[in-house]
Amino acid sequence: MMDEVQSIDVINEGVASVIICNIDADTSIKLNGVPNSHSGGSLATQGSESPGYLPTEEPTEYVDPGRRATRTYGGQLMLVDDERRKSSVYEEDLMRNVKAQMMEQHELLLAATLVEDAKSGRDISFRMDEAAIRSYRVYKHFLMRWGLYFCVFVNLACALFEKPAVYAIPYWATISIEILCHAFYIFRFFHQKSFISARRFWGDKKHVVVIVVIILTLIDVVCYIIWRTAAPYSHAVRWTRPLRPLYIINFAEGRQIRRAFRNIRRTLPDILNVLVLFFFSVLLFSLLALKLFEKRRLKYPDGRPYFSNYWDSIWDLYVLVTTANDPDVMMPAYDNSNWFALFFMFYVIVCLYIFMSILLAVIYNNYRKHLKNEVKNSVMAKRTKLNQAFDHLKVFKNGRPVLTEERWTSLMAIVSPKKSPEQVQLLLLVLDEKGDNCIEKREFLTAADLLNVELTEVRDRMTYIEIFFPRFYQSPPSTTMRQCVAHKAFRYFFDLMIVINAVFIGLGLDEAEWFFLVLFTLEIVLKLYTFGAYRFFSIFWNIFDFIVIGAAMIATIIEAIVGAFGDQGQTLDILMVLRVIRLVKIMGSIDRFKVIITTIVNIGPSILTYGGVIFVFYYVFAIIGMEIFGGLISYHGYDRNSSLVNQTHLFCDNLALKGTEFAREQYCSNNFNTILKSFVLLFELTVVNQWHILTSGFVMVTHKAVRLYFFLFHLCCVIIILNIFTAFVLEAFILEYSLSRGKFEHKIEKKIKEMGYGLGYKPMEIGKKDEDEKGIVEDMSRSDSLDSIDKIPEEDGPRFHLRKRSRKKVEVLLQYMFEDELGDVIPEETTLGLELQENNKTLTFSSVV
Repeated sequence: MMDEVQSIDVINEGVASVIICNIDADTSIKLNGVPNSHSGGSLATQGSESPGYLPTEEPTEYVDPGRRATRTYGGQLMLVDDERRKSSVYEEDLMRNVKAQMMEQHELLLAATLVEDAKSGRDISFRMDEAAIRSYRVYKHFLMRWGLYFCVFVNLACALFEKPAVYAIPYWATISIEILCHAFYIFRFFHQKSFISARRFWGDKKHVVVIVVIILTLIDVVCYIIWRTAAPYSHAVRWTRPLRPLYIINFAEGRQIRRAFRNIRRTLPDILNVLVLFFFSVLLFSLLALKLFEKRRLKYPDGRPYFSNYWDSIWDLYVLVTTANDPDVMMPAYDNSNWFALFFMFYVIVCLYIFMSILLAVIYNNYRKHLKNEVKNSVMAKRTKLNQAFDHLKVFKNGRPVLTEERWTSLMAIVSPKKSPEQVQLLLLVLDEKGDNCIEKREFLTAADLLNVELTEVRDRMTYIEIFFPRFYQSPPSTTMRQCVAHKAFRYFFDLMIVINAVFIGLGLDEAEWFFLVLFTLEIVLKLYTFGAYRFFSIFWNIFDFIVIGAAMIATIIEAIVGAFGDQGQTLDILMVLRVIRLVKIMGSIDRFKVIITTIVNIGPSILTYGGVIFVFYYVFAIIGMEIFGGLISYHGYDRNSSLVNQTHLFCDNLALKGTEFAREQYCSNNFNTILKSFVLLFELTVVNQWHILTSGFVMVTHKAVRLYFFLFHLCCVIIILNIFTAFVLEAFILEYSLSRGKFEHKIEKKIKEMGYGLGYKPMEIGKKDEDEKGIVEDMSRSDSLDSIDKIPEEDGPRFHLRKRSRKKVEVLLQYMFEDELGDVIPEETTLGLELQENNKTLTFSSVV
């Protein structure tokens, strides 16, 4: 193998232009796709499209049609082309292509890795040498990623078995599990360091946070073991447990939750002014309330002093903003004088209806701004990676850099190996706007979005019955039955049956149960026969029907054979009620409800993202709450007539709660004795109703200072997080409403339609406008809803079906939100690709364009 390409020169000799490439001995080359070897010298070529020629020691002559002559002298091969000898552009293209097409396998792997990252939305900057690329590909393998998810889950789940535990196990067992999880964290941490430059790696704050938390956790484990060994009966504290959710945020795989936290952090300074004014108003009204009611010596119905000190006044009025203690907090003053109602009305109007509305508006405006910038940066990072990939794949044609069909096919073999050659060709045609079978940079920058579009061929959508028994499946009776199943009347009939079944369930008419079970089972069987298992189970409602109807059928059969016993009847009742949920399916088919239901479905992953944010806060506050309040309140039942009952059990096992509203309302189960009970209590605090009574119980068994704990939780989770989530839902609903009213058509849909590759479509005439304003989007999406049958066209060639476009992915939904505002952002030429090895070990020449 050669060590170095010595020189590439262009020589003008009047009658011809020749490329001279001096190479070392024992070089393995590929000329125009044919590998050759020679013993040294120089190679002169001008990009023939005919097979390559092997240099020889003896002078030879070869005459090729369209060329003047081809001569070789002592290892020098010269191809002279009369037709292109005067083209300086061709000489420049040839010289560039000789350099550009020295692409080793690892460079193709690099380009494929960049495209994969752009497709999945990853933004990890890795070194571009071969070892780093292969290490990075192992790092992002799904087994490694799911291994990390599993360890994070197990590490968080240790709280179920640690004191106070739901299921108690020895402390050394939980510590052993935690150490194993951290061993994988450390492996994952240094694995990532292996393909990232040291400066960039340690300059990333999330890596610093991860290593700091790992070190603190190991120190905490050692201290805890020493503590438990020295004083086994004391209350040892694991002070790093609240830090466990930081792994969710700071590992690279948690980019969606990390983005949400980053946007929250950037939004906080913008809403700080409103919060300052809001709290200033609360403080001012609290002072005014203290002066109005302190000397009147009023009392609450339970005997507590009414606005007797400034801190209690602040707390009571802050709770009033949440409406949890309204009108209770007003009644003593209102009973004293009806005019005092004006004070509370004015306070609620100012602090609740004005300030909280302004706070929501500010949060919406600023969060949307930061979210748009975040999405813009994400899109820019995606296109930067595609730009880098293009720089490694490009060749020159007529002086412009392009990606050829050969290289596109090689790229897709790595990025999407499951795509058929027809699908790869179709994607090329969609990207190739000029129709010259080449992809330019601007076109290539949309490749990641295009690869995320789900595309199937008609032959891939054939049912197994159609494949193995085509004559039976295509027979007239079968075709008639399938057309009936695919007709809208079939769906309307079973929708009506769902409504009638719901009425029967409501009236308690169980005699018709078998009739409806058989009818709905028949519906499932007919759909499976008509559309096939793959298409049937690709739709949520079909899966729901299959599970519920199947389970109800099995439960009914068992009950009929052995009779109702135990909870068997209750199980059947639950399944019957679940079937009524199918009414939502009917609502979704009505246009006026479709936008709302579609919004709910499409923001599902986003709900999971913000659910992850809420979970982080819940976990932190739950662990802290268990350390502060664990064991102070317990539930032992409320049987006052039993002589065996300890009287303290009636007051949540704490005499400090005797006579309190917390005990009277029987809230003893709302405690911090386990992680699960803590989560339930925190959710009740999030709902806000009666949260002041829940807080008062823990204040009674500790100190008034613990109000700060509940205040911080309410501020973080209710005022900030839930308002930000509300802003996101507003934006998502506006997006869905706009899409439902607009005429949006994906470029691949348009291209399939123009080329006649869609189901039942013929090639469109140039300049002819589609008569159907809704276009192929609606036509193809109907097939996804199982309202139509794929009709295999008689013409030969591939036919494609584009699945109904889904905005369920968070990345897709966010990009749709700001698509018009982002525009066609093209990154500047990057120099990151220059980090490749300069001393390549293999030289390949592909055919010159």
